[in-house]
Amino acid sequence: MCRHELPLTDYHLEDDNLTAKTLYGRVRIEKATSFLHFEKKGIVQNLLHQLKYRGHQEVGTLLGDWLGHELKAAWKGEEIDLVIPVPLHKKRQRKRGYNQVAAFGKQLALSLDAQYDEGILLRKKFNKKLAFKKRLDRWDSLANIFEVTTQDLNRKHILLVDDIMTTGATIEACALTLKKCGNPKISVATMAITD
Repeated sequence: MCRHELPLTDYHLEDDNLTAKTLYGRVRIEKATSFLHFEKKGIVQNLLHQLKYRGHQEVGTLLGDWLGHELKAAWKGEEIDLVIPVPLHKKRQRKRGYNQVAAFGKQLALSLDAQYDEGILLRKKFNKKLAFKKRLDRWDSLANIFEVTTQDLNRKHILLVDDIMTTGATIEACALTLKKCGNPKISVATMAITD
């Protein structure tokens, strides 16, 4: 697979993109981007499957490095202090062995000269996979399942990262939880988005 085969969104170059629109009116976000377009049975689904279920964490590293350089150029003046991944429940992380978003988040942090921390936001409840749930059902499943381990997020600009955005319910729940701790600024970056 070559880089030029990937369906890039270029959302980081426009403020009024699908990722931002998905979250609009639900939670205040400074900047929002998704790197790739996701289609069922497409190249991005295969790529994310390799990352998530086959242990190919180098996929996350490659995408994080690539997007990180793009964001550094496009988001000038939006200095990111902290990169936080959407957490897995410890039971699911133990089973998988890693959080599929970690390598992506670490590489973004490195590219953006930001701190990476996966211990600030925790998933305190185990819930079933959300892939086949509708938006309202996803929101019900995510209500009050995240917690923050610090109260000192005031004046921080957080980049919240995830693998794929479908309805935005997970990102919304994480962002709302983070905003309770000193009202930080939050931006969002996902590897892919469903159209």
